[in-house]
Amino acid sequence: MAHHFTQEIPAHLLMWQRVRQYAVPPSMIETATARRTAGDWAGACAAARVDVDLDLRAVRHRHGTDIATLIRADLRRLAPDLLRWHMPRIAPDGRLRPGLTISLARYGRCGGTPLHLVVRTPPAQADAGQRMSLDVWEGSANDRPANPQYLHPHPHPDRRFRLDLHRHLWDSARSGELARRGGAPSVAPPGRPVIHDSPWAVASWAAEAELLLRAEGRSRGAFTVRLGARSRALLEIVAPDDSHAATLRPLRETLPPQEVAALPVLPEAAARVLPDLELLRAGLVAVGQLHPLVAPAVVGSAPVSVAGRDPEPGDPHRVECRGEVHRIALRDGVLTAVDHDSAQLRREGLLVALGGPALPCLRAIDAVHRNPEALPAVRERLRHGDVIGALTVVERLLGPGAVLRDGPLREELESAAARRIDHGLFRAGLADVPAGPGEPRGGHASGARHMEAGHRPRLGRATPFESRRKRGSRGRPRTGLI
Repeated sequence: MAHHFTQEIPAHLLMWQRVRQYAVPPSMIETATARRTAGDWAGACAAARVDVDLDLRAVRHRHGTDIATLIRADLRRLAPDLLRWHMPRIAPDGRLRPGLTISLARYGRCGGTPLHLVVRTPPAQADAGQRMSLDVWEGSANDRPANPQYLHPHPHPDRRFRLDLHRHLWDSARSGELARRGGAPSVAPPGRPVIHDSPWAVASWAAEAELLLRAEGRSRGAFTVRLGARSRALLEIVAPDDSHAATLRPLRETLPPQEVAALPVLPEAAARVLPDLELLRAGLVAVGQLHPLVAPAVVGSAPVSVAGRDPEPGDPHRVECRGEVHRIALRDGVLTAVDHDSAQLRREGLLVALGGPALPCLRAIDAVHRNPEALPAVRERLRHGDVIGALTVVERLLGPGAVLRDGPLREELESAAARRIDHGLFRAGLADVPAGPGEPRGGHASGARHMEAGHRPRLGRATPFESRRKRGSRGRPRTGLI
């Protein structure tokens, strides 16, 4: 007997398929685009569930009119729905990677440190609604936001996830660069076997590394690429002179871990192929399902319209009841048994309340209220913060006048509401969230008092090497043992 082998779809592609289906709904794209084209950048951010924490007046007062003008121009070009489309995500649900601070743009110098326009994601325990926030990071001594409404666990811009070198992933005026910088895998990463349809954009690493080193004030040098949780590639750019195209080669010398950690890191957006290209190649999405700013760039065709909403329910449900086939459909905003009159339904309802058996039609209606077939779609929308889309699915199924009954559907909606309260507490600074290295724990005054009491912060990458050496040395005095 011949064996038939089927090619399994990689797990990360299945994740991105769910993200493209639920994370950025067409209604969000339509509303955000309309407000952005009208010049209302704040309204576009609100439509894309992006909170604006920066104050342009305070920026102008602290850093001058030129910096404030540059930031305002970038905010007008910002497509928050496109930014959400390309934000880093975690498996298996595809939700936003929590606790991140991502640099979108850098402006001048502020006491030796560039001023950054950043986007932040809340920590995992406060990520209900999958909201993001815009702010300005000034590089202050304690790495806190310029306008701290709440304490973020990692306020410093992340080196691995940065978009200041990839404006085409959020700037509506430069989205056409996706075709050139989307990445195309031609060979495997150094030290890895050649894999068909590899997610690594090795062919563009040299050009992207030049941009990275130039932003760090270097023309040539070594850098690292994160290939996995415990795997990194150490590479360097090689070229006879500036007029020749640069090539990559593995770093020949062995560096100590401290120097490796200090090397520039190729951003994730440059290291990997654009997920939309992989999805199109695997046939998991159609061109019409892509973002309207992404589809023309990756396909090279005319502008693509936004995918329409989900189709309305078709024929009513049919149930075998007392030897006949009866219909269940929406009537007057409520799911009801069409082939039973109101008097009979009242009598049957009273019989059920007294402990009697229910009609098959009533049992089917009760099952739809408690655990409908559309529950997975509702759950996915709630996980990605699309509460309006989830309620729309429920209303189309049960009607706007329905009263939810105890069951999985009601539990999912109540759990989503409770998580939104946690996010509100975090935004108000009332939630105790894990802090980053050197940061007070919690969003209240007790964390500050904890630091003032002389608590020694945890060692981290930002800790100077000399301090790490002294703290980790075995030869230092042990006064507690004397």
